[in-house]
Amino acid sequence: MTTPSNLDSATAYAARDVVRWLTNETRDERFIDNIFAEMCRRLQQAGIPVKRATLNLLIHHPQWLGARINWSNGMREAAITRVDYDVQQRSEYLGSPVYEIHQGATEVRERLDRDPSQGRQHALYDEMRALGLTDYVAWPLYHTLGKRHVVTFATDRAGGFEDAHVAALSSLLPVLALVSEIRMKNRLARTLLETYVGAHAGELILAGATRRGSGTTVRAAIMICDLRDFTKISDNWPRDDVIDLLNDYFDAMSEPIARHGGEILKFIGDGLLAIFPLSDPNACANLLKAVSEARDAMAALSEKNSMMGRAPMNYGIGVHVGDVMYGNIGSRSRLDFTVIGPAVNMASRLEALTKQLKRNVLLSRAFADFVEGEFKLEHVGEHPVRGFSEPIELFAFNG
Repeated sequence: MTTPSNLDSATAYAARDVVRWLTNETRDERFIDNIFAEMCRRLQQAGIPVKRATLNLLIHHPQWLGARINWSNGMREAAITRVDYDVQQRSEYLGSPVYEIHQGATEVRERLDRDPSQGRQHALYDEMRALGLTDYVAWPLYHTLGKRHVVTFATDRAGGFEDAHVAALSSLLPVLALVSEIRMKNRLARTLLETYVGAHAGELILAGATRRGSGTTVRAAIMICDLRDFTKISDNWPRDDVIDLLNDYFDAMSEPIARHGGEILKFIGDGLLAIFPLSDPNACANLLKAVSEARDAMAALSEKNSMMGRAPMNYGIGVHVGDVMYGNIGSRSRLDFTVIGPAVNMASRLEALTKQLKRNVLLSRAFADFVEGEFKLEHVGEHPVRGFSEPIELFAFNG
C-alpha cells in the first residue's frame, strides 16, 4: 500500500526527472510547442495525472497578441491557436483564469468536481466539466523584465490532483520559464526580422549575414511602387486618416506580392521596393499576377474612399529585371539589408515615368521578354530614361 509520504517522495522524484530533461535534453529543439507536448507526456509517464494543459504566451506580433498552445491526452503534437488583439474585450478572456493571472493572481485553482454554483463562474470551467475534468490549476510563468505568461494543467482523476501532484507541477515552472523564454526570444527575433526586412533577408541575417558590405548578387525581377498625390493627401487629411490610408494601400499592394512569392525589402514613405528572385522560373509571371491582384484591391479601396467623398487613389509601378547586389549597406552601427544596382535604378526611373506616360504600370523590354505571349502587354515605344544613355523600350501592363 502506498502511503501519502511515499506518494509525495515518488512524485517529487519523478518531477525531478522531468526537470532534468527540460534542463539538459531540450537544447536541440527549436519549438516550444514540441517541448511542451513532450513535457506533458513525460509527466504522465511519471505518474502525474495531467489530462489537459495549455501554455498561453503574449507575443505581440504585428497581427496577433499571443498564442495558446493546447495539449490533451493522446496528442503527439500540441495545437497552436493565435490570439487576436481584441480578445481582451471578449467574454472568453474576461473573468477567465488567464485574465486573473494577468491581473496579478499567483495561482488559480478550481475543483471542477464540486458544486459549480460554489466556484468561479466562467464558460471555460463549464467546458472542462463537460470533458470530465475534475481539477484545474493555473500559474503565471515569469519571463525577464516582468513579462507574465500563463501555464495551466487539468486532470480527470477522481478526487482531483493530490497535493504532491500540484507541488510537482509547480516545481517545473522556473525551468519551463527559462526554456520557453529562450524559444520565444528566438521566435520574436525571427518575427521582427520577417516584419521589418522580409522572410528571406531575415533568414540570412539570423544565419550571420550582419557584416557591412556582405552580400551576394541576385538575378531578380524588381518592382517599385509609389502612391500618387500623397503630399496633397497628407496636407489635407487628418493624421489618423492618413495612417489608415497608407496601411490600406500597403495591404492592397503587399499581400498579393507575398502570396505570389515576392519579397518586400522596404517601405519608403508611400512607396515600396520588392523583388521576385529568378531562382523561381515563374518569378516574372508571378510578379504580374501580384500586380493584377493589387490593381483589383486598389480599385476596391478607391471605391470605398469615393463613398466617403474622397478622391480615388492613384499609383505608379515600375518593373525591370536584372542583377542586383543583395546585402548589408550602411554606417558602421546602422545597416540596411536591401538591393542596389543599375537594375534597381531602372525600376525607379520607370515608376517615375508612369506619371509622364499616364500608365499605372510600366515594364522594361528586358522584363517583357520573360512574359510576352503569356500576358497582354501594350507597347508604348522607346523613351529616354534619366541616368541611362540609350532610350528604353517600354510596355504597359493593363491586365
